[in-house]
Amino acid sequence: MDTRRLPYLVEFARHGSMRVVADVLGTSTSVVSQQIAALAREAGTALVEPEGRRSRLTPAGRRLAEHARTILAAVETARRDLDPDAEPRGLVRVAGFATAIRHAVMPTLAALAVSHPQVALTIREYEPAEAHAMLLADQIDLALTYDYDLAPAVLDPDLTAVPLWSTVWGLAVPSARTPPASSDALAVVTAFRDDDWIGNSRNQADEQVLRTLASMAGFHPRLTHEADSLELVEDLVLAGLGVGLLPRDRPVRPGIEVAPLRDPGVLLRAYAVTRRGRAAWPPLALVLDHIARARPGMLGA
Repeated sequence: MDTRRLPYLVEFARHGSMRVVADVLGTSTSVVSQQIAALAREAGTALVEPEGRRSRLTPAGRRLAEHARTILAAVETARRDLDPDAEPRGLVRVAGFATAIRHAVMPTLAALAVSHPQVALTIREYEPAEAHAMLLADQIDLALTYDYDLAPAVLDPDLTAVPLWSTVWGLAVPSARTPPASSDALAVVTAFRDDDWIGNSRNQADEQVLRTLASMAGFHPRLTHEADSLELVEDLVLAGLGVGLLPRDRPVRPGIEVAPLRDPGVLLRAYAVTRRGRAAWPPLALVLDHIARARPGMLGA
C-alpha cells in the first residue's frame, strides 16, 4: 500500500468532499478520486460509496482512515527522528491565546535565546478554533489552546493535546451589587438573571458556559456584549453594562468583584496541541518542554 495516497483518504474522512480535499492538498478533484480509487485497489475493498450526488466513506474506508492517521504520524515521527540535524535547530511556529503566550511562550523565548539560539519562534495570537485550523493546515507547529470543563473542546483525531494547567473562573459583577453569600453557582447566576451578559467575541466556549449555568438555574441569559480582552470585560462591568466570566486568580480593578462559582464550578484548562507525530521534532520538543515546566500566574484567557 502506497502511504503517499493515505493523506487523500484522511482529508476526505475529515471534509467529506473531493472538491474540498483538492483545495486543501492543492490538486484537482480528479487526482483525489484517482488516488483514493488506487488505494481501494491496493486495499482490496471499496473505500467510498455514493450518497446522492456526493460520496461517503464505507465502513472499511472509515477503518482505513483511522489506520492512516496512525501510519502517517508514525512516518512523520520516524522522519523527524532520523533527521541528521538532531541538535535543536529551526523555526517553531506558535499560535495561541494571549495569556499563554505572555506567561509561557515569552519566558521560553527568552530562555532559548540564551541556551539554544539556533531555535527561533514566530508568535501569533489566535483563539483555540482558529489555532486548531492552522495546525491542520500545517501553518503552525504548536497551538496553545483552552477549553472549560463545562464546555469541553472536540479535538480533531489528527491532533494531540497535552494538558498544561488549569485555573478557576468566577462571575465578574459590580462590587456595589454584592452577590449572595452562598457560592453555589446557580444562586449566583440567578441573582443576575435580569442583567445583560458578556460573552467572548472570538470563542463560543464562554457563551456555552454561561448558557449552561443559566439553563441549570432555569433561565435564558441575555447575552448582549462580546469582548475578547479581559480588560474590556472589566470596562463593561465597571460601566454597569453587564456581568461576565473572569479568572479568580487575576487581580481586578476596584469596583469589581469576581464571585466564586461552585457546584458546578468553572475551570479553564490549557493545552499544548500538535499534529500527531510532530512533537518529537527536536526544536518543537524543546519548546514543549519549556512550556510544560512553566507555572504562569494570572492564567486568564
